[in-house]
Amino acid sequence: MVEGTILVVDDTAANLEVVSQVLEDAGYDVATAIDGERALKVTHNHPPDLILLDVQMPEIDGFAVCQQLKSDPTTAEIPIVFMTALGDTESKIKGFDLGAVDYITKPFEKKELLARVKTHVQLWQWNKSLENRVEERTFELKKALDRLQQSQLQLVQSEKMSALGNLVAGVAHEINNPVSFIGCNLQPAREYIRDLFGLIDLYQEKYPNPDRDIEDEIDAIDLEYIREDLLKLIESIAMGADRIGQISRSLRTFSRNDADRTVDFDIHEGLDSTLLILKHRLKANDRRPEIEVVKHYSDVPSVRCFPGQINQVFMNLIANAIEALEEQSRERSFKEILDDPNQIIIQTDVRDEGVVVRITDNGVGMPEDIQKRIFEQGFTTKEVGKGTGLGMAIAYQIVTEKHNGTMVCSSELGKGTTFTLMLPLSG
Repeated sequence: MVEGTILVVDDTAANLEVVSQVLEDAGYDVATAIDGERALKVTHNHPPDLILLDVQMPEIDGFAVCQQLKSDPTTAEIPIVFMTALGDTESKIKGFDLGAVDYITKPFEKKELLARVKTHVQLWQWNKSLENRVEERTFELKKALDRLQQSQLQLVQSEKMSALGNLVAGVAHEINNPVSFIGCNLQPAREYIRDLFGLIDLYQEKYPNPDRDIEDEIDAIDLEYIREDLLKLIESIAMGADRIGQISRSLRTFSRNDADRTVDFDIHEGLDSTLLILKHRLKANDRRPEIEVVKHYSDVPSVRCFPGQINQVFMNLIANAIEALEEQSRERSFKEILDDPNQIIIQTDVRDEGVVVRITDNGVGMPEDIQKRIFEQGFTTKEVGKGTGLGMAIAYQIVTEKHNGTMVCSSELGKGTTFTLMLPLSG
């Protein structure tokens, strides 16, 4: 039974033969080298479990061989036992300082040699076994951590989508009821107004000479202006109700409950509904003018996807762009921003592999080290308590894992950032 591989290095053939025979009789697999150069080659090509190394050799002595092996990460851990006639304390100390595990002085006792070899081979093999077990356990723990992180992302994503969806859907529902009431009553109101003006016209026809009090009241209320403006007012109310209806429909589009299956989805509809949700953050404030949104929409086909999840991706990307522009606005004057406006540019295009969406801002940008980590779970550039580091990680997971797409970030410090995502047409 082979108990381990021993490399014996000695420039004396007789010594090699004697040591090799002793080790082979004990059940070890033995390799030999007659000089330092060959010892280095054998060790690199077929790493042994232990090296018995002579010190006094021509060209490259044992100390130099040991030093080279210990300086190479691939061979540094292999145990080395010096086996030499040099018995002085200084040589022994030098050998241990170079990394040797033991020192056997020639001539040696057979039992002593075997006892020391057995001890160091067993220690080496136990060490390798322990390292393998640690690596296996580390790999298992890493897999478990990855699964836990993925579960966390999915849970956070699910809860955010559910909470946001319920909130937005509830708001849309509450808006829809009074808007529907207004819309349904506008036509009867128009008819009633026409009837009332018709009645007034009939009175004026039948009684062309009203008394002084009626004439004063007609002048006071400016009847002709009311006649002209009231219907305009009703039409304005109708337009407002229609606009609110559009907002309500956009809210329902944004909050679509699509957890069970993919559906055909108009990407532009999702982008527009997201912009509507964020419109209040785009408006001018006391620090800056309004953020301009420039759309370059191409004629792209519908994408098979989970619309609610894709809208969440758009929400994260556009909200991040707004934050980058807000941060930059703190460093620029109102006039400077007017001369070089804050912009978010949204482009869509179609390629063979799918629909491409680019969301670009001319904000602060980010350095390369942050770009490399932007999609990492838990990574955030925000202050403690102001960011979870999950938004971009969730967006990346939605695009790459849930939709088999791609998502990349390109940025230049001080010049802005572009997020480019591709969604396959077939989902």
